[in-house]
Amino acid sequence: MLEHDVLIVGGGLAGSRAAVEMARTNPTLSVAVVAKTHPIRSHSVAAQGGIAATLKNVDDQDTWEAHAFDTVKGSDYLADQDAVEILTREAPDVVIDLEHMGVLFSRLSDGRIAQRAFGGHSHKRTCYAADKTGHAILHELVNNLRRYGVTIYDEWYVMRLITEEGQAKGVVMYRIRDGHLEVVRAKVVMFATGGYGRVYNTTSNDFASTGDGLAMVAAVGLPLEDMEFVQFHPTGLYPVGVLISEAVRGEGAYLINSEGDRFMSAYAPKQMELAPRDITSRAITLEIRAGRGVHSDGSAGGPFVYLDLRHMGKDKIMSRVPFCWEEAHRLVGIDAVTEPMPIRPTVHYSMGGIPVNTDGQVRSSADGLVEGFFAAGECACVSVHGANRLGSNSLLECVVYGKRTGAAIAQYVLNRKLPSIDEDRYLKEAGDRIQSLLDQDGQYRINEVRQAYQDCMTDHCGVFRAESVMQEGLEQLRQVQKKASEIYLDDKGKQWNTEVLEALELQSLMTVGEVILASALNRQESRGAHCREDFPNRDDSNFLKHTLAYHSSAGVDLAYMPVSITQFEPKERRY
Repeated sequence: MLEHDVLIVGGGLAGSRAAVEMARTNPTLSVAVVAKTHPIRSHSVAAQGGIAATLKNVDDQDTWEAHAFDTVKGSDYLADQDAVEILTREAPDVVIDLEHMGVLFSRLSDGRIAQRAFGGHSHKRTCYAADKTGHAILHELVNNLRRYGVTIYDEWYVMRLITEEGQAKGVVMYRIRDGHLEVVRAKVVMFATGGYGRVYNTTSNDFASTGDGLAMVAAVGLPLEDMEFVQFHPTGLYPVGVLISEAVRGEGAYLINSEGDRFMSAYAPKQMELAPRDITSRAITLEIRAGRGVHSDGSAGGPFVYLDLRHMGKDKIMSRVPFCWEEAHRLVGIDAVTEPMPIRPTVHYSMGGIPVNTDGQVRSSADGLVEGFFAAGECACVSVHGANRLGSNSLLECVVYGKRTGAAIAQYVLNRKLPSIDEDRYLKEAGDRIQSLLDQDGQYRINEVRQAYQDCMTDHCGVFRAESVMQEGLEQLRQVQKKASEIYLDDKGKQWNTEVLEALELQSLMTVGEVILASALNRQESRGAHCREDFPNRDDSNFLKHTLAYHSSAGVDLAYMPVSITQFEPKERRY
């Protein structure tokens, strides 16, 4: 059996930053990172637009309090304000620390870090590395993992979280290369497993974003928080769904409909294209519904609108947002210097996740904590984003709470012993699970079932929602779940058997989708990214609270948890 003081599942920004902090704090700790892709291929590498911090390099009137207010207002007042204060107060220091690690931020002419406008922010505070910010940060963090001697298990798939007597003890993991199984025991387990965009059929997320960490947490009877809040990014490149960064609008691009109108003036007259993402996504969807979308031949009534960069000029496009130009050119043959880009909303980010306190320790309930178990990043919900995340706050959360959780674990682990685990039992159960998939004599291919499931989620729990539609979605989901138990695998081998991986991921997706739908059905109000056509108003008297959803084979049970309000009393959200 393998053993480490700390085992981190997930090699993206949050996991890597936590590992670096532990190694810096206590170099004698045995820290390991396990990831189903190589850490450098974690989805963090695809983050484009930037990381928010009140450095005051461009706007000397900015303050952490203004950043905190923008974040809370953007969250539709569901964010926990104690967590937001930590996020925004610590932002400048973590960005400077990244710079000292070697992150190549874009610069002002005097050499200071450049900052740009971003949706929902009242000041220019988003630091960036052109439109490849996640790439720039992750590369330096992974270099630092090697520098500090962190053990990396890359291309291992974690199948199971081991919890006994109310504490996390380790994991069971599967080596993708050859199907070898290992149990790893640890004094502390940390999850940094990212989001679950692949629950939907069109997403900016990579193929690895299947919600495995969340599903493993649900499988051991722990709750998931605020899963109904799924962010649709307004500008997914049509029809592929790949992200066109908010940085493009931050640099001055327009959203226009089939009539050539900058339609955001009707929805957010002050902020226009830089309104928060939930408002902008709904506006685009309403324009398309009203027949002011565009067809591929340029005629009205189509499924997308335009993102227009032409007035920005070639030099600005190629220096500030080169990757977005490249994506549009490579994937849909559009030259953004001379043609507008076709876009529509695409599933992008999960505001909800594994409930944690501000030290990253996982909650078992509104007032209980799980021993030896921590989480950070997109898979976690410390709730700095509430019902809607502002752009450039996600990289910030990964770095601030990755660092903070790493520091908390470095202290916490000192008082713990390695747990005892019945290795043979867990290896046998994992082996049996894989063998049953290989032996299954079903009638459906994985892709057919996954596609039906993703279509069901997209059709029944999208930008706009209603009780009858979601109820129908839950019933359809159960039909698809039955089909999932009747899949068959062509590949019966051990070497690089990606079908086994996809079958395991499909089980994760099934769990996560059911929790999203059940949580959304129960929240009878509209707040942030959760927009109910049958309950169009926010209802603070009944729903100013976090959802805690417990998943089991019998269905989903819901409980609630209060929101931490310290500075900003909830009021109407206008832009």
